Amino acid sequence: MSMSWSYRAPLRDMRFVMGDVLEAGAAWASCPAHADLDLDTASNVLEQAARFASERLLPLNGPGDSAGCQLQADGRVMTPPGFAAAYQAFVEAGWPALAAEPQWGGQGLPLLVDGAMREMLDACNHAWTMYPDLLHGAVETIAAHGSAELQQRYLHKLVSGEWLAAMALTEPQAGSDLGLVRTRAERQADGTLRVSGNKIFISGGAHDLTPNVIHLVLCRLPDAQAGTRGLSLALVPQVLADGRRNAMHCEGIEKKMGIKGSATCTMRYDGATGWLVGEPGRGLAAMFVMMNSARLHVALQGLGHAEMAAQNALRYAQERHQLRAPRRPEGTTAAADPIALHPAMRHALLRLQAQVEAGRVIAGRAALALDLAAHHPDVSTRTAAHARAGLLTPLLKAQLTRLGFEGASSALQVFGGYGYVHDYGIEQSVRDARIAMIYEGTNEIQAIDLAQRKLLGDRGAAFEAMLDECRAEAQLCGRTPDLHAFASALAAQCDAAATGVAALLQRHDAEAVLSLAQDAMDGLWWLLNAWAFAVSARAAQRVRSRDAVWADAKLARMRYGVEWLLPQATLHWNRILGGDLALPLLESAR
Repeated sequence: MSMSWSYRAPLRDMRFVMGDVLEAGAAWASCPAHADLDLDTASNVLEQAARFASERLLPLNGPGDSAGCQLQADGRVMTPPGFAAAYQAFVEAGWPALAAEPQWGGQGLPLLVDGAMREMLDACNHAWTMYPDLLHGAVETIAAHGSAELQQRYLHKLVSGEWLAAMALTEPQAGSDLGLVRTRAERQADGTLRVSGNKIFISGGAHDLTPNVIHLVLCRLPDAQAGTRGLSLALVPQVLADGRRNAMHCEGIEKKMGIKGSATCTMRYDGATGWLVGEPGRGLAAMFVMMNSARLHVALQGLGHAEMAAQNALRYAQERHQLRAPRRPEGTTAAADPIALHPAMRHALLRLQAQVEAGRVIAGRAALALDLAAHHPDVSTRTAAHARAGLLTPLLKAQLTRLGFEGASSALQVFGGYGYVHDYGIEQSVRDARIAMIYEGTNEIQAIDLAQRKLLGDRGAAFEAMLDECRAEAQLCGRTPDLHAFASALAAQCDAAATGVAALLQRHDAEAVLSLAQDAMDGLWWLLNAWAFAVSARAAQRVRSRDAVWADAKLARMRYGVEWLLPQATLHWNRILGGDLALPLLESAR
């Protein structure tokens, strides 16, 4: 038995989320920058993006995994066959500029639309999408902190995609602890910097897709203090304005478990010419602009993998016949039924589908918040939206990347033994998805960020605002008899989360807070899922007159989430409320 690995972009669900669930049209109308955009235009853009993803990127995914990247003797890095041509087509169609500001040549579309496009690109070819994925964050960083000269010299070419960017943070001794960075930068009489040091795990540090790669490098000036407060940020181009190659070299590319078509480089800077971005000693603050953007994009990588895995597992389950199912369609006489009829497989598929669809709503909510934070004319609305996006970012990064990996692994189980062999595609998705739980801040770091900075940092203010939105949705669902189950489930999640977060805020022991950070993250994620199930169900009720079959199927999946998934939240809040749990130290290896 054979089956091709295929993809059908979830355009209908994306339009449903944007238009019916999030009511983005009204939000766009309130922002002068997006006032002329309507849902039909956004949908047309996504249809074109879906075509590019499925026709240009998906055919390169498996071959790119097999071929990988090659480091040449002269230090050049060659991407898999077809990658460069696909990227050129991507640039010519204007996709890199989709969400960039018009003043730099961008199209100025909302991040909500851009995020939907990225989900499709990631689903079809995660490794290829790694190359343009850092562009938006690099543009934002230079626009916010770069000098006028740097902006004029680099932003237009980055926005257009003519040049690509790389983020150079990690060093052998400095992974999550960036305070240990040793790369040096010395001021020169002409105002430039000479940057020297070594960086590892640099995605897209060198490649053959563009003639120039702009590196944003964390480094230390000679008089810098120790720790993160001594870090500065330097812009270091691969090729200088006069056409000379800068003194930077790719010393190797990693042989990895997955995303093999993405060049993960070890870089050496030998007194490379660079320019300061932002203020001395404030490099990490400038870099966080890029990192926060990257974290949302990484969350979408997880969502893309989960969607792709769910689609292909469902297709396989409908084609694969094994055993007789206890609940068979009337008139069925075959000796075996599609495994999609067996309860175990229905659980696996519904669990994945419900979480993917809820995750798409939550990711869309964060993207819409970022759009409002950047463009809404009212200061208080911008401030509230910024806080909402900040709270959602670590949750999305950690939880959607976990869903991407665990969902792909669950989908592999549907394929049985066939899933473990290369020909069926799902094993590559499992391998490719795993890295997203690690880079751009490990998921454990995201839980710490959530607990320490997003909950304790403002004493729960952003959480309370999110809780108010969830409670309001519960009340709206409660007014519709068919949605009472959603209303009561969401209200219960709100009460549990309020009690749990209050208990966490009362803890003064840093060890206890860190020990419970993952439980706080998991508990809040189920609260957000409860909200997504409810708001999606209410929107589905509204569209039943247009397509009752589609709406009823959506309602069934959302009910599955409420009945079978939400009870898991109790475990996490019980741990937080359960007093001081002892976390023993580990013994040395014996």
